[in-house]
Amino acid sequence: MKILDRNSVDLFFDALKRQGFALVGPTIPDSAIVYDEIGSSADLPVGWTDEQDGGTYRLKKRDDEALFGYVVGPQSWKKFLHPPSLRLWTAHREGKGFKIIPEQDDPPKLAYIGVRSCELHAIAIQDKVFIGGPFLDSSYGLRRENVFIVAVNCGQAGGTCFCVSMKTGPKATAGFDLALTEIIEPGRHYFTVETGTGRGEEVLRDLPYTEATEADPATVERIVEKTVSQMGRTLDTTDIKNLLYQNLEHPRWDQVATRCLSCANCTMVCPTCFCSTVEDVTDLSGEHAERWRKWDSCFTSDFSFVHGGTVRPSVKSRYRQWMTHKLATWIDQFGTSGCVGCGRCITWCPVAIDITEEVRAIRETKK
Repeated sequence: MKILDRNSVDLFFDALKRQGFALVGPTIPDSAIVYDEIGSSADLPVGWTDEQDGGTYRLKKRDDEALFGYVVGPQSWKKFLHPPSLRLWTAHREGKGFKIIPEQDDPPKLAYIGVRSCELHAIAIQDKVFIGGPFLDSSYGLRRENVFIVAVNCGQAGGTCFCVSMKTGPKATAGFDLALTEIIEPGRHYFTVETGTGRGEEVLRDLPYTEATEADPATVERIVEKTVSQMGRTLDTTDIKNLLYQNLEHPRWDQVATRCLSCANCTMVCPTCFCSTVEDVTDLSGEHAERWRKWDSCFTSDFSFVHGGTVRPSVKSRYRQWMTHKLATWIDQFGTSGCVGCGRCITWCPVAIDITEEVRAIRETKK
């Protein structure tokens, strides 16, 4: 563990730039924590935090100048690794035929600044989905190779956080190049730094760090323990897969369907959802065509459409599909839950449907 002073943060960012990385981190352009390109620490949400509850999100000023004193916003790092819209190929007419030109993907080198532990687990889950099986997504793979991850241990939990229940936080334990813990004490503002890879060590060597004292690891643990105690939600995961499998006709599904708008907000903000659709477009002349992959959602009626109709025509069936996949069938597919406890689906649901409450209701009245 090393110590980096607050005034050295911009030197840290400059070191990453010298390695060829563009910086992406938290900003607050639209009254929310949004991940976007940054140039210096001044672009971070200095002195801001976010308050969250079911269907509720707002920024609020802190009483200090913390750089990472927020929880998580509506966006996840998924948008950089699995873009919302991606062109797969183009085609041009040649005589009576056509020529397909595969997209030449050349993603930039990005340094993710401020990745939380739940988000590290979300990235690991998407790694399994896109590059961990026999069928590889080359676009995702290229983007993943070009990422330098700077994690930040959570100093506070949000009103909808339940990462402790999912064993995904709040302390980063793997999947990062460097991990920071922000510490603000009277008269002192600094970061502890832990390395996770050789690339992280290489960047750290260029920085004016000092060695940690014997008290610093204990300080980090106190911060983490405080965050653990602040969790706004809990989820009992005991045998959750079989719980949902055995209650596919539970009356709770009908109850939640009366509230669900089938708007797909939960899937759009989820850091692990990966559903997509493919669209072909052509110009008016018929000389040029393109194929695009775009984010989709199991909440849209067209998503499960096959010849003759949609497989899941009701809101009940679509909500049940989403929650059962996230917490049960995902385990069969990928060996892990599809939920990391970030709470975004609760915060950004317009009618405040709470996945932890839905599981609790089924568990309390299970068959």
